[in-house]
Amino acid sequence: MKRTTTYMSAFAAVALTLPALSQDTAADAGTLSKSKADQVQGKRPYSPYADRNFPSRPFFGDTHLHTGFSMDAGAFGCTLTPRDALRFARGEQVMASSNQPAKLSRPLDFLVVADHSDNMGFFTDLLAGKPEILAQPMGRKWYDMIKSGKGADAALEIIGQFSQGTFPKELMYLPGTRAYKGAWQETINAAEAYNEPGRFTAFIGYEWTSLDKGNNLHRNVIFRDNADKASQIVPFTCYPPMGSINPLDLYKWMEAYETKTGGSVLAIAHNGNLSNGMMFPVVETFGKAVDGDYAKQRARWEILYEVTQTKGDGEAHPFLSPNDEFADFETWDKGNLDASEPKTNDMLAGDYARSALKNGLKLEAKLGTNPYKFGMVGSSDAHTGLAAMEEENFFGKTTPQEPSPERMHASFMDNPKTGIKIMDWEVAAAGYAAVWAQENSRESIWDAMARKETYATTGSRLIVRFFGGWDFDEADAQTRNPAFAGYAKGVPMGGDLSDAPAQKSPSFLIAAMKDPIGANLDRIQVVKGWLDANGETKEKVYDVVWSGDRKPDADGKVPSVGSTVDVENATWTNTIGAPELITVWKDPAFDAKLRAFYYVRVLEIPTPRWTAYDAKRFGSKPLEGTRMTLQERAYTSPIWYSPEK
Repeated sequence: MKRTTTYMSAFAAVALTLPALSQDTAADAGTLSKSKADQVQGKRPYSPYADRNFPSRPFFGDTHLHTGFSMDAGAFGCTLTPRDALRFARGEQVMASSNQPAKLSRPLDFLVVADHSDNMGFFTDLLAGKPEILAQPMGRKWYDMIKSGKGADAALEIIGQFSQGTFPKELMYLPGTRAYKGAWQETINAAEAYNEPGRFTAFIGYEWTSLDKGNNLHRNVIFRDNADKASQIVPFTCYPPMGSINPLDLYKWMEAYETKTGGSVLAIAHNGNLSNGMMFPVVETFGKAVDGDYAKQRARWEILYEVTQTKGDGEAHPFLSPNDEFADFETWDKGNLDASEPKTNDMLAGDYARSALKNGLKLEAKLGTNPYKFGMVGSSDAHTGLAAMEEENFFGKTTPQEPSPERMHASFMDNPKTGIKIMDWEVAAAGYAAVWAQENSRESIWDAMARKETYATTGSRLIVRFFGGWDFDEADAQTRNPAFAGYAKGVPMGGDLSDAPAQKSPSFLIAAMKDPIGANLDRIQVVKGWLDANGETKEKVYDVVWSGDRKPDADGKVPSVGSTVDVENATWTNTIGAPELITVWKDPAFDAKLRAFYYVRVLEIPTPRWTAYDAKRFGSKPLEGTRMTLQERAYTSPIWYSPEK
């Protein structure tokens, strides 16, 4: 089928009356003939960008950054405030809590300072030695530990007590108290001060810090609104009776906020790899069955999922996807958040995005609603106030992990009771959220998040387009502006296809371009999941376009791109790979009767990991098993297919 692009003429809304032209009319601008006048009044403007009404660039940001206002970040030594974090994200140089200068290679486009909902502002008061805190024995103990140089030990004890529900009630900073309200208001004020539409977006938000006996169920809550609405509430917390760790109660709070203020709010589920199977339940949750109401509420409020961050990657797991040679990437699968319970294989399906997307199809068939119909983003979850996720410029997960000769050899988590130990070198320099919005503003970026026109990156700023439809052809991939065909003939990432035309398979227009200062591209893959005729979930990963002249093997897998990484010198060259890739791909095994989803994974060529840069700069010898290279990647939001509308 021929490409059909609809253009809106700038003249369409204006009635123009011109004199009849029986002969050429001379003017200073030249001779006007009837044929020239007809051209001027034509329906298609010369400029292909005139009246363009779709996003033309992705905006990169972090939806999950902590400052010293978060109890655990402060306990680990973070002294940066929300204002410091916003200054850094805008491109300013700041002094890190470890007393070393820090600056991004390029400013971010947006940031959410998402400090923890519970005990917000507590640690700044603990450090200050407020009398009411020191009057409580545990408060005095933690204060003395910090002052004697045992801040990390105090931090682990504080986090452990909070995660297990044993934190002293007398020390809780609860909503309604002056200290808590003050911390929240300063969070709002900082976002208002640094929000600059058109240049930088500072969202108002927080992290709802649900923990069920150490199992991580956090959600980042992001407001579309300004201070006039956000100031009418305080965050929903987890401690009863005012709070709850049940996500259904968070959804009620979100609905109450919108009803009260007329505002808009969404939630992003935290990377689930430390939930020990609880992030994506399929049978029951908090003692109740996963039913139609649960599915509807979760689908309404949890629009996006944080698929990659510093505490590991959550796209896929090699146990769940044994035929996917790229599934074992920055894997954290030893236990839950506080390492109090080891992970078992039966928990993994409730932790990872690809399995959740597949189980969502099964639940939709049963309940009528897909609770796991989420878009993809990456973010940092850094507790340093620094959204510095580039491998060569990685400032760690917490303040003790900021750059130093020792950080590769230290432990991040060590629980002798369970034997779970995670080393600092296992922390990932990831990630960022990419959003296809029409302008850099709260409203436009939030709206793009709400429609799931987003993708995740593990720290790179590569550009990815992904469209699905029924009529894409090879000609659509032979243009410098594929988005015109993409939006005219299909739906973008996050969209839906249904009711397949007879004898047609879905076609996908897919394009990627390297980060301007990053690595070349290895390949683009399409990950398909579906629900078969027997009600069982299936998956397949397709290599759809790749660099060089490599040939797929008998199973359709493309060989490795190779590597140019010089680990010892922490360098690489772009002499392999491609700066951009584009293709139109059709599903070769489509069945119009079966539910399915498709998302894109883009892989860069191998590059040095942050551990290689540390080894080079500090002269540190890596521990055995330390990963020194990686292939940065991007994951798009899926496009779903449903047999019925």
